Amino acid sequence: MPKAFAKTADYLNVTAEDLIQLELMLNRFNRLIAELLRGAIVRTTFHPWEVELLLDMQDCEIEPRKRAEILRQYQRAVQKQMEIGPGPPMKLSEFLQRRITRRPSVA
Repeated sequence: MPKAFAKTADYLNVTAEDLIQLELMLNRFNRLIAELLRGAIVRTTFHPWEVELLLDMQDCEIEPRKRAEILRQYQRAVQKQMEIGPGPPMKLSEFLQRRITRRPSVA
């Protein structure tokens, strides 16, 4: 189960059902990433947010040699995201943009 929601007014009314749904979403996300890392998706049914993530990943141009490491970093970032707040998981494009804006440019 996620460690805790952020202590803000937005999350004071979190129910056990909310936490269960969040945990299920995180488990599905982790399974999706594991399947992508293995190179084979074995499921035939997806939640709408999973389809959105897959379409977004398809649009992101990642060098094949960096793909596995970037997916692992993305997975860790989503796990942190979902520890402090509700889902759905951020998109890969959002993660990549955050990485770019977080790093100072070296000129």
